Amino acid sequence: MGLFQRIKKDIRVIFERDPAAKSVFEVIFCYPGLHALLLHRIAHWLYQKNLVLLPRLISQFNRFLTGIEIHPGARIGEGLFIDHGMGVVIGETAEIGDNVTIYQGVTLGGTGKEKGKRHPTVGNNVVISAGAKVLGSLVVGDNVKIGAGSVVLRNVPPNCTVVGVPGKVVVREGRKIADMQPDAVDLQHHLLPDPVGEMILCLQRKIGRLENRIEELEAKLYDSQGIQHAH
Repeated sequence: MGLFQRIKKDIRVIFERDPAAKSVFEVIFCYPGLHALLLHRIAHWLYQKNLVLLPRLISQFNRFLTGIEIHPGARIGEGLFIDHGMGVVIGETAEIGDNVTIYQGVTLGGTGKEKGKRHPTVGNNVVISAGAKVLGSLVVGDNVKIGAGSVVLRNVPPNCTVVGVPGKVVVREGRKIADMQPDAVDLQHHLLPDPVGEMILCLQRKIGRLENRIEELEAKLYDSQGIQHAH
């Protein structure tokens, strides 16, 4: 795909996923996610030519200009949409598939000083919500949704929703991502289950059952004592 075709696709993706986008000129001049991608592609091309300093300088300028830090070594597929983008960090060995959406404050980072592959591999049609951290050389499968503020430290199977710290796979109210169209991107990242709230409800129900059981036992005890006093 040529450079101009890729830019046209990047612009089209923004219109598809951001209802606030009103015009092409607005997208070109006012969307830092688009600027970050363009600069990253230049830096990544130079990085593949075994250059080091110039790609890193472009990456740092990119960070200064957009608030988005993408290492030149990161591999990014087609259709990435970085919404707002401030505070997004994508590490050197990170790999991002097609049709991925990333919100502000997301980190695709490492967990230590190990060499080699140390950043996440993200599949296709993935949504990573605001403030989420995906850390280490793990794999996030296709059609995954990661909730806001989650910290993902383990592999995530395809067609799952992850929430919490540390991130846990949960089921979303009977609606499976696999039932969607293959190329659709589900942006409803506010419709996520609350595992902590569900646990509290389970504890409340269990306490209610225990209270009922105690009342039954007390009633039986009082009845038996009443019969004894009657005698």
